[in-house]
Amino acid sequence: MKIVITGSESFVGREFIRQCLGKGIEIHGIDLLEEPSQAYAYQKADIRKEDVVACVPEDADALIHLAALSSDAMCKGKPYECFDINVMGTLNLMRAASAKKTKQFIFASSEWVYEKFIGKEEKDEDSTINIAGHVSEYALSKLVSEANLRIQHKNGFYDATVLRFGIIYGPRKANWGAVESIMSQVKNQEEVMVGSAQSGRRFVHIEDVAGGIIKAIGLEGFEIINLCGDRLITLGEIISESEKIFGKKVSIVEKTPEEASVRNPLNNKAKELMGWKPEIDIATGLNTLLPFV
Repeated sequence: MKIVITGSESFVGREFIRQCLGKGIEIHGIDLLEEPSQAYAYQKADIRKEDVVACVPEDADALIHLAALSSDAMCKGKPYECFDINVMGTLNLMRAASAKKTKQFIFASSEWVYEKFIGKEEKDEDSTINIAGHVSEYALSKLVSEANLRIQHKNGFYDATVLRFGIIYGPRKANWGAVESIMSQVKNQEEVMVGSAQSGRRFVHIEDVAGGIIKAIGLEGFEIINLCGDRLITLGEIISESEKIFGKKVSIVEKTPEEASVRNPLNNKAKELMGWKPEIDIATGLNTLLPFV
């Protein structure tokens, strides 16, 4: 199998490549760093430039597109930069993939395309998304690229798979999310501050996400699939599990206890269509963070 991956040196990219190399999969990576962190065919290139087509080998089994401004914080107040990279860069890669007869285009989207959850409301890939309800440039850029892929697939583009990632956590030195940050606070402080301890997400470990991408390779047609955890995990549960790991108790300070933020996308389609399910529970996942918190 021959795979092209953009954002190969990203958090998700590095773990995906690690798993692929263990399976003997041929990897061609594209990123902006000077040198790769692992032994794979690597080229430094900008996804917005026309010459990126030279980095894509002929007849690859899939192009995994991870390169992006990949969070709301990176895009906030920067609509031009956000759409230039996340939308125009994606269109440019679609053109390159088509020119090189890539069999499948796998696009990394996000659960943030779901604009609002009421209470513990669950949403799946068929849930209606109201674009007028969005205030996030990042989410809009992902939705536009999803729509572009859908339209081009109808017009004869190769198989296209959209993976809407849940909130990812895992062992890393920087760019922490809520899980890593809270665990670090429990270890190093006597007091942990959160908005509401009842805020929750379907957090998913980086190893499970990378495994899900591999499972998606070979899907036919146009598909949108959520890759997220099996259940809702609250910030309070992360604190409690971290306390068990470190053998201590902390004080919890809630800034807005009555304003719990819950996002609850379902992963049933990933299980049914790809045979994927997250294998790492929150207690096991937290233990993988120990070297970095």
